[in-house]
Amino acid sequence: MTRKEILHSVKRVVVKVGSSILCDDKGNFSKACVIRICKELLFLLKEKKECILVSSGAIACGMDMIRVKKRPQELPLLQACAAIGQGKLMKVYEDFFVKKKYHTAQILLTQDILHDRQRYLNTRNTFNALLDLGILPIVNENDTVVTDEIRFGDNDRLSAIVSQIVGADLLINLSNVSGVLDQEQKVVSEVQTLKELENLKRMVFVSKAEKTVGGMKSKLDAARILMSSGIPMMIGDGKDFNILRRIFNSENVGTLFVPFKRRTSFTRTWLIYSASPKGKVFLDRGAFEAVWSRGKSLLPGGIINLEGHFKAGDAVRVLNEKGEEFARGLTNYSREELEKIQGKRSSEIEQLLGHKFYDEVIHRDNLVLLKEKDGDHESEK
Repeated sequence: MTRKEILHSVKRVVVKVGSSILCDDKGNFSKACVIRICKELLFLLKEKKECILVSSGAIACGMDMIRVKKRPQELPLLQACAAIGQGKLMKVYEDFFVKKKYHTAQILLTQDILHDRQRYLNTRNTFNALLDLGILPIVNENDTVVTDEIRFGDNDRLSAIVSQIVGADLLINLSNVSGVLDQEQKVVSEVQTLKELENLKRMVFVSKAEKTVGGMKSKLDAARILMSSGIPMMIGDGKDFNILRRIFNSENVGTLFVPFKRRTSFTRTWLIYSASPKGKVFLDRGAFEAVWSRGKSLLPGGIINLEGHFKAGDAVRVLNEKGEEFARGLTNYSREELEKIQGKRSSEIEQLLGHKFYDEVIHRDNLVLLKEKDGDHESEK
């Protein structure tokens, strides 16, 4: 698809705004900069786009409130800045939009929420309910309570995950650069293949601003996630006035990352990028070939070994005889039940368990191959 075709089809858009966009030229948090972004978003709302904003800036705002110039390294002080700044940042957003007869809603996420399918679904349902009500969801990582074990790492990755959760048609990542630069320091207009993306990543050097995290590398990592999920992404200059209007007018601004894979289903996306598998299911060669080559569901007869503790409905890893993971899926039976029926025919399940809810251990609709023969569904490992 061309840039114009992609942008014309966008109904649901995630906009990510970095801290640098919400700060003035001296690096201080700026209410005026926030208002300017609000005006950009208002344009999209008036165009009847469903918008989700992933906004950094809480820590930068808190730092300015307590006059801290350099981003704290100590976790308690960092979280204190987030606690101070988050409410003040949200007030700026709400005060602007309520005057325009719109409302905002704050959503603070940590990565552990996404590992459990029910919580993942609840998060998606909350977003959908807010959008149905015409509310602008404003998302940030819950920096006040987050630890290394449950953090997204940066809002570039968070915005990519949010785009997957809500089934966005486009992610626009507004930064302090015009786009991705090539070796001649010219903006790359489009990236269409994984090879092009990896070449760009090799040219990127890592740098950190004093009040921000992330950088171009994290943006390219986010682009890889979305290109693999069938969702386009753009990197544009958040300091450019009317940047969102220019993007949706199909002007040649920023860098557009065109998906190189078809849009993945909600279940597939969760299994690949967010699920936390609870166990492992090992298959014999026949079952592996049936699942891998012939697109079949997994039946109990081909299971040769089990690891981990899992219950019905949990995500599990599926491995071949060599111990190589090639798929993930939602199991219809617990570890204890599978121990009784592995290697058996589906017709024997009821006799062995006293009940039979499914013939399949993992139905094809709830199973995703991590890397198909044509490379069409390579996972993020």
